[in-house]
Amino acid sequence: MKATQLLHDAGQSLWLDNISRDLLESGTLERYIRELSVTGLTSNPTIYDHSIKNGATYDRAIAEKVQRGKSGEELFFELALEDLTRTADLFHPIYEKTNGVDGWVSLEVSPLLAYDPTRTLAAARDLFARASRSNFFIKIPGTAEGLPAIEEAIFSGIPVNVTLLFSREHYLAAAEAYLRGVERRIEAGLNPSVASVASVFVSRWDTAVVGQVPAELQNQLAIAVAKRTYRAASALLNSARWRRAYNFGARPQRLLWASTGTKDPKASDILYVKALAAPYTVNTMPEATLKALALHEDVGELLPADGGDSEAILSRFAAAGVDVVALGAKLQTQGADAFVKSWKDLLGVISSKSAALGSRGAEVHP
Repeated sequence: MKATQLLHDAGQSLWLDNISRDLLESGTLERYIRELSVTGLTSNPTIYDHSIKNGATYDRAIAEKVQRGKSGEELFFELALEDLTRTADLFHPIYEKTNGVDGWVSLEVSPLLAYDPTRTLAAARDLFARASRSNFFIKIPGTAEGLPAIEEAIFSGIPVNVTLLFSREHYLAAAEAYLRGVERRIEAGLNPSVASVASVFVSRWDTAVVGQVPAELQNQLAIAVAKRTYRAASALLNSARWRRAYNFGARPQRLLWASTGTKDPKASDILYVKALAAPYTVNTMPEATLKALALHEDVGELLPADGGDSEAILSRFAAAGVDVVALGAKLQTQGADAFVKSWKDLLGVISSKSAALGSRGAEVHP
């Protein structure tokens, strides 16, 4: 049996961290759903930047939108919504079958809004309304400034994928924002069942300490931090406060492992996937990692709820001079900056393509 099926059967959702019109029109995404147990999908500006820049798939659509006076962010969000609403429809049978636990797609608000909660909330409301799909997450960064927007979005009934989380502390802050939104709905007499996932970025931890720690600790920091976070999530979701919310009809916020592609060419191609196999979590993986996983027939032991050896490993990193809390904060800031750069690159590509294609209109062919 393929490892993709094994993970699915163990209770972990496999989502694809990729989107392009080619994936939809070629039938590849449908095949991944059918053959590789894929049950959801995430997107981000970098993915779209690569898709639009490195091919002609979007040329016709861009030309047509330019002819209608669209440009910049407005043009991009039209493209993304076209793709992701089609994708949400593909996953909707899974969403229905799992009572809304699975079958989700995600679209991110402009990364330029990461530190502006008021505009983030307004953008989240607009995108969710335009998508008009029940299985549609709006991605909001879990920065300190983003937390109020997350709480307000949940209170407003908007499903949220909290992104750019790196540490246990980031996760707990995001979970608190989510729960406050849920509790406010309970107090207001509203249905508290508003879905959310908390996306914890994994591989960047190991990239950050390359050459700075003993060789025997290589590729261990990311997994240890993730295990520590999983322990905190397991305890939190079993707390009296959360169980009270469940009794009113709320649903738990699932942990989602992001950035799970292996960066070290000497390491296993499914290093982070195998280490973080856990029920009632999500692993959103790059296409290459998904394909690699499908070639394996074993995923090993499931992640223990107590975090296993995470604290012992983290103690060794502390002894080697790694301040995990400080590094987590640095990674979040760097992640936000990287998304802004990708966003600006994406808008630059759209601008140059718009200029080149606008006068040709419908003559442009994919």
